[in-house]
Formats: sequence, C-alpha cells, structure tokens
Amino acid sequence: MSSIRTKTDVILIGAGIMSATLGSLLKELAPEWEITVFEKLENAGEESSNEWNNAGTGHAALCELNYTSEKADGSIDITKAIKINEQFQLSRQFWAYLVNSKVIRNPQDFIRPIPHMSLVQGEENVRFLKKRFEALSKHPQFQEMEFTDDHEKLTEWVPLMMEGRKLNEPIAATKMNSGTDVNFGALTRMLFDHLKSKNVDIRYKHQVEDIKRTEDGLWELKVWNIESGAIERHAAKFVFIGGGGGSLPLLQKTGIPESKHIGGFPVSGLFMVCNNPKVAEQHHAKVYGKAKVGAPPMSVPHLDTRYIDNKKTLLFGPFAGFSPKFLKNGSNLDLLASVKPNNVLTMLAAGVKELALTKYLIQQVMLSDEKRMEELREFIPTAKAEDWEIVVAGQRVQVIKDTESGGKGTLQFGTEVVSAADGSIAALLGASPGASTAVHVMLEVLEKCFPQHMIEWESKIKEMIPSYGVSLSGNQKLFEEIHNSTAQTLGLVEKELVYS
Repeated sequence: MSSIRTKTDVILIGAGIMSATLGSLLKELAPEWEITVFEKLENAGEESSNEWNNAGTGHAALCELNYTSEKADGSIDITKAIKINEQFQLSRQFWAYLVNSKVIRNPQDFIRPIPHMSLVQGEENVRFLKKRFEALSKHPQFQEMEFTDDHEKLTEWVPLMMEGRKLNEPIAATKMNSGTDVNFGALTRMLFDHLKSKNVDIRYKHQVEDIKRTEDGLWELKVWNIESGAIERHAAKFVFIGGGGGSLPLLQKTGIPESKHIGGFPVSGLFMVCNNPKVAEQHHAKVYGKAKVGAPPMSVPHLDTRYIDNKKTLLFGPFAGFSPKFLKNGSNLDLLASVKPNNVLTMLAAGVKELALTKYLIQQVMLSDEKRMEELREFIPTAKAEDWEIVVAGQRVQVIKDTESGGKGTLQFGTEVVSAADGSIAALLGASPGASTAVHVMLEVLEKCFPQHMIEWESKIKEMIPSYGVSLSGNQKLFEEIHNSTAQTLGLVEKELVYS
C-alpha cells in the first residue's frame, strides 16, 4: 500500500441522489470545503437512483395507501402522510432554488406533472378509500383530492384501466393532479455535473474497501482504483456513506457503536414495461393499488406513466424477488458477509418474525410470465403479452434492527440516518420513500453532523428552502405560497391545480 495519504474535508461514498444532494447543499453552505466522491461504477446514478431502477414517483403520500392506516376505532391515521408530504415539499423547494440559480437549466428534464391516483376494488376497500379521502381532503396539503366511485368518471380518468372491465364489483379511486414523475437518474447526473464544475473531485471506478479511524481523528479510507489496480489511502474529517444497499457493509467496517445490532435484508425488483407507444398514450397517471396480504409496503402494485429519455412509457410492478446481493452490481456473498456476531441474533429474530414476507418472496420468485400478466390485467384488463417486457430494477436493502416498539429483529420500512456520536461519519440506510425525501434526509445529516455550523448556515438554508424549520401542516398560507411558487419554477403549473 502506498504511504501517501490524501486529505480532504469531506468524503462522499456513492454517486447517487443522496451524495449528490448532500454535496450540492454543502457547496452552497461551505463553498471553500474540499469534497471528494468515490463511486465504483463508471458514472453517477447507476444503481438505485437510475431511472430504470426505481418507480420514478415523487412520493408525497398522494396515492400510496400504506402511508394512511386504519386505526382500531375505524378512523384513518394521516400523520405519516402529512409528514411524507412535508418532506417532499422540501425537495421541491431545493430543486426550485437550483433552477432559479441556473444549476438546472430545464426542469422538464427531470420532473413532470403526472396525476397521482389510488384505485381499489371491493366494498371494504372502497369504504376504506372513501374514509381516507374524507380525512385527507380536510387537510390543506391534500385539499385538491378528488374521489369517485362512478364508472363514467373513472373511464374519463383512466380509460385504459376501465376498458373491458367487468363492473359487477364496487370500484373507486382518488386523484391528485399535483403528483409528479421524477427522473432521479437525470437529476443525479445534473447535480454531479454541477459539483464537477465546482471543483469537487469525483473519482469513478474507485471502490472503498475499508474505513477506519486514525490517531489524528480523521477517517481513513482504503480505496481500490479499479482501472489501475492501485490501492489508495484517503482521509477526511467527515465521511458520508451513501452507497445504497452497499452502505450497511461499509458502516459495519467503521466499528462505531451505532453500527452494531443492525442487519439488512435485500429485496430485488422487476417491472413490466410497455413497448407499445399506442398503449402508453392511453394512460396518463400513476395509479397505486393495495398491497397483497403479507407483501412488504414497497411491493404495492402500481401502473406508472413514466418519462425516460423524453419518451413516454408505462411501467407496472414491482414484482419482488430475492437475491443475496446488496446492490444490483453487488456480490452474491453480500448478505452472508453482513452477518456479524453483534447482529446475528437480530437477523435470526427477523427471520422468525417475517415468515409471511419469506412466503411472499418465494411466491414472487416462482411467478411465471403468465401469472405476471394476470396481475397486470387486474389493472389493464385488455393487456396483451406482446406489448410488455420485463426489466430488472434495483436492489433494496431493508433495515433490520432492535426497537422498543417492535422488539428484536424488527424490519424497518423507510430510510434512516445512522451517525457517530461526534458527527464525524454518517450513513444512510433503507429504501422508500428514499430519493423523494433526499433533501429532508440530508438536512438531518447536516443537523446531526454539523451542529456547530447550523446557526451560521441557517439564513442560507432558508434562502434555499424557505419552509426550513417551519411546519407547513400548521401554516396553510405558507404551504400555498411555496406550493404555487415551486410549481411555477419547476414547470408543473400547466396540468396542476394551483391553490387560489
């Protein structure tokens, strides 16, 4: 190993949307800081952030039924929906700031207005959806929501989904015109182009092999230069591990107490993509249904209008699968290697608890192409097999940890930041809503890891994100002002109902 060690202020591991967001925030807040990025692949946004590896939904709780649960007394808990919506508003504000600052020239290259809908069948589900609508539509953030159980109206909203449908069963939907389709791969690449122009040192084909704390208080990384074969050493005051599914193994290498008793369970995904433009043109919405019994929340079936490479298409899924890899470009040994003496009991407890999930994954892996078509026809009754093909999406690693509420080996569905007590290193674990709430999550990283700078940074943060530190759910006027201004800046006005 070379004795030469390169020092920098900040190291970001992984060139995905999270590192892109954190790097962009830091370059605005502390432009003099030196930042180095390590990415083992050839380009930015090639793993979970890539447009083919996620659903491209701007998650704002407009259509995702798993963000609104029915309580024992029959009422609907909308707390999580409000929280997720507020977090997405932070992303919209930062993206609008980047457009106004000319960092992003054409917002249509990464975000477009697409109605978000929830659609259910059966008396019980229709009853639930109506109660959900009544609870949400009273709230300022969801006041434009529409509900219908009228077949004629549904045919107007989603003609492709209603064509050929047997109408002897109750069916209903809600619709929010302020939904979005977000190309997180394109956004990631734009942000890394910007960071490169700001002299951020971005090193592709560089794989981080090890991380350790040195006597001088810095974090030292052992990095393999894949092209040259050389082993390099790099050190920094602060390290962010934003490697998607690969974050957990790197976090474990740090040895910090916060990395103990945490495991990960990988779930792979497949989507069906429509290859017939005439079919794709007949649908214009992201339509979410209800998850099957035993299915994880991220496996909620949905039919999505997508814009990829400026081309409109439809994606349906996801279909879950199992792979021991933690990344799409990972190793089959990833899962086994992540089992440590400090987390083996946590992992075993999760295995016992999640038998329903295990059964679901086995069923999904065994699905034939015809069975997948049958599931698609629940959304599009007239779907033809020749119009659809399978694409392999990204890997997601669900966090397993011991919690007070869930006990040992609780599977977590969400994203969370794990940081050292002194704030010198942080890692992002988990999946959905992920990229949609990247700005919220990276603000959390700043607050946890740079508390000594937050007072001096506050005015700049509020310039970029006007609602920072303020609850939008308790301030209708501010919400409407921000919602309207970001809609204008991001080009979402034309098909979006703007509050008056």
